[in-house]
Amino acid sequence: MSFFDLLLFILFIQVLHFFGTWKLYQSAGRHWWEAAIPVYNAIVLFKIINRPWWWVFLLFVPIVNLIMFPVIWVETARSFGKNTTTDTILQILTLGLYTYYINYFTSHTYIEDRSLKAKSKSGDFVGSILFAIVAATIVHTYIMQPFTIPTSSLEKTLLVGDFLFVSKFHYGARVPQTAISFPMVHDTIPLAGVKSYTKEPQLPYMRLPGFQTVQRNDIVVFNWPVDTVRMFRDNSGKHYDKPIDKKSNYVKRAVGVAGDSLEIVDGKILVNNTPLQLSERAKPQYSYLVQGKGQGFNMRSLVEIYGITDGLQWIDRERDLYQVNAITEDNLAKFENHPNVKTVQRIISPKGKADAGIFPNNGKVDWNRDNFGPIYIPESGQTVQLDLESFSLYRRVIEVYEGEEMGIDQKLEVRGSQVYLNGNPVDEYTFKQDYYWMMGDNRHNSEDSRYWGYVPQNHVVGKPVFIWMSLDGNASNLVDKVRWERLFTTVGGEGKPTSYLVYFLIGIVLIIGYNYFIKKKK
Repeated sequence: MSFFDLLLFILFIQVLHFFGTWKLYQSAGRHWWEAAIPVYNAIVLFKIINRPWWWVFLLFVPIVNLIMFPVIWVETARSFGKNTTTDTILQILTLGLYTYYINYFTSHTYIEDRSLKAKSKSGDFVGSILFAIVAATIVHTYIMQPFTIPTSSLEKTLLVGDFLFVSKFHYGARVPQTAISFPMVHDTIPLAGVKSYTKEPQLPYMRLPGFQTVQRNDIVVFNWPVDTVRMFRDNSGKHYDKPIDKKSNYVKRAVGVAGDSLEIVDGKILVNNTPLQLSERAKPQYSYLVQGKGQGFNMRSLVEIYGITDGLQWIDRERDLYQVNAITEDNLAKFENHPNVKTVQRIISPKGKADAGIFPNNGKVDWNRDNFGPIYIPESGQTVQLDLESFSLYRRVIEVYEGEEMGIDQKLEVRGSQVYLNGNPVDEYTFKQDYYWMMGDNRHNSEDSRYWGYVPQNHVVGKPVFIWMSLDGNASNLVDKVRWERLFTTVGGEGKPTSYLVYFLIGIVLIIGYNYFIKKKK
């Protein structure tokens, strides 16, 4: 839906509202024409139904407005004496069109001093639930969203079982593009197992102002760009057509930002020809071949002493050869002194050994997960040359991501030695938005940009800022399951994370004590 389509839709709603309510406005002592003026008519209506005027802002908040409209329909009917259960059901089932019946076919009498207090406990309960849903939806959509770490791609910075709060306001909250969606869930309604949204209508991409942009080394939550593809490296052509904001949520580290040149050499990331400087809390991990001495390993000690949480597996029992799937360099220094370790060698895919699963997934480059690139990460307003070499790097960017940004279909193809865009020969292209290169710290156990490419700006969800709970799925009892040292710690910053749980509990005790003594004094 373009801005013009959105304007026409709003105009249609205004016309529908006017013809369904103008007589009701008159009965309430207002002028009939007040029902025809956009925004102003909503302010007047809220006065008529004895509700706060600022509710009008909630009508322009996607998803929240879906909750507000039924409330307004029911409140309007009740303000003119239609307050039976049947009236309420008819208003909701007819999507508010029951108001037309009240407007034209009933002798409606305006109840000016109507009590807003629910006449039953069930009505009071429903009202409280609606208010809670509206408030929670606003927080969830525009301020802070809970998120769970499902994989080990960012160990040891973020662990499997960490429960995060993801800030929407750091990079600027996105206005939901999917206009009709079940509140506070992602793409599927829990338990029911059905889609939580309708694909139409789709609103244009908009983002509220943030106070920072995505910085190199930031940990970022984003919508997985290739989630529309049934199987990214499958040529069957079958797709799941998901809206941008309903694609699966991923969390990775932005190792490259818009305008950077990036290359991976023997597993080490180079940005603008300089080794990537990670933050102190970042602990990259790699896989290693381990030659044992025949004594075996205690799996519990591997986790507790050496931090090997992704496991150790046999490669060759006869030669006593193992593979450590992931370990940091600090833990590796300790592990090399293990009594069963003879030698340790990092597993590196050699330069020139092509991996068909690596971006740009066309079989025309000899890149792999450890030797990759160099590539340029597109920046808004910057122009690149389009030729046979760069065609595959930017094809999906131009056809899909740039097309989504502009709301148009784009087709990039090669005829002979010439690149064509929408049937016209082109030698260059100017990007319309910024892009990022996202990777996991667990270098050999992370499905990231090395496999599916760039992350567009319009796919950025937010920035993880706080760990409020952390559960160890391998623990045997509840007390050990909770990683107490990680509770109420920040995601960013330098040095070892500090838990603020004690300060939080002290604050709760002070608030409870203050309320107790205030009530006792009264």
